[in-house]
Amino acid sequence: MDKSLETFKNLRADYKNSKESSHRYVATVGVGGNVGDVMRRFNRLYSYLKKDKRVDLLQTSLILKNPPFGFVNQDDFFNSIILLGTNMQPKVFLDYLMRLEKKFARKRSFANAPRTLDLDIIFFDNRVVKTPKLQIPHAEWFERKSVLIPLMDIYR
Repeated sequence: MDKSLETFKNLRADYKNSKESSHRYVATVGVGGNVGDVMRRFNRLYSYLKKDKRVDLLQTSLILKNPPFGFVNQDDFFNSIILLGTNMQPKVFLDYLMRLEKKFARKRSFANAPRTLDLDIIFFDNRVVKTPKLQIPHAEWFERKSVLIPLMDIYR
């Protein structure tokens, strides 16, 4: 493995729901951040999602620490994958995720800027969506170790 990558099994975050989801769709969501206490924030996010009736937190992956790309003059990122059950349609689900980012103090200053929380829809069931605001599957998921390594952990 690349020496710039490090993985963590966070006991509070490593989660697999034992019950079936009552929701219609399964969304694969990339979770990232590099500002402040990211591990604590991930745990707070997972606790929030477990209580939110609009989604079922089905599973979380390992957490990967990896260097930034794009704008590289910033701290390393922590990345994970979560599976969420939902009845929301993709655009409504995207709006939901953007509100969650804001709840966790995400500021959008410039592309690839440091951030407290980044939530990206990687897959949404087997749907394909191509709009100016939303692309599913995520355009570059297959090129990013920050997605591939946590995804392999989920599907191992």
